[in-house]
Amino acid sequence: MTRKKVKLAFIMNDSARKATYKKRKKGLMKKVNELSTLCGIDACAIIYSPYEAQPEVWPNNIGVQRVLAQFKRMPEMEQSKKMVNQESFIKQRITKANDQLKKQIKENREKEMTEVMYQCLTGKGTIANLILPDLNDLGGLVDQTIKDISRRIESLKKDTTGKGVAVTPESVPPRAHGSVGDHASSMGENTYG
Repeated sequence: MTRKKVKLAFIMNDSARKATYKKRKKGLMKKVNELSTLCGIDACAIIYSPYEAQPEVWPNNIGVQRVLAQFKRMPEMEQSKKMVNQESFIKQRITKANDQLKKQIKENREKEMTEVMYQCLTGKGTIANLILPDLNDLGGLVDQTIKDISRRIESLKKDTTGKGVAVTPESVPPRAHGSVGDHASSMGENTYG
C-alpha cells in the first residue's frame, strides 16, 4: 500500500507539527545511518528545533566534529560546488519546470500545425482564417515535410538502384504523422521565444 503524497506546506497545528517533526527526525537519522553504512561514507546530521534544548546530532558529537573538520579542509569552491539552499533549490525547480513547459508548448504547436496541414491537404480546412504566426509556422512545417519527402525519395532511389525498380515521386506517398519530430527545430520559433 503506497502512502499518499504529502503537500509540502507549513503545518499550522502545533501538536501535529511536533508529532511530524519527531517522526520525520527519526526517519532522517535512520536514512543518514543507512547512507553511511551502505555507501561507506562519512556523514553527519545536525538538527535544531524549538522542541529540544540541544541540537540533535548523528552519529555523535565527535563524529559530527570529524565530518565538519573534513568539510572545512576542502577548498572553498569544492565546499559550495553542489550546495543549495531553499531559494536556489526552488529556482532550479522553476527553471526545470519552465523548460518542460516550453518543450510541451512547442510539441503542442507542432501537432496543431500538423493537424492544420492535413486538414488543408484533405480539403477539410483552409488557411484563410490563419493569422501570420500560424502561416509562418505552417510554412515551416510544409517546407520541412517537403524536405522529408525528398530525402525519402532519394533514399528509396539509392536502395532500388540496380534492382530494376524505378522509383518516381508519384509512387512514394508522403509519411503521415511520423515526420512531426523531424521538423522540431523549425517550429515554434516565430511564436514562442
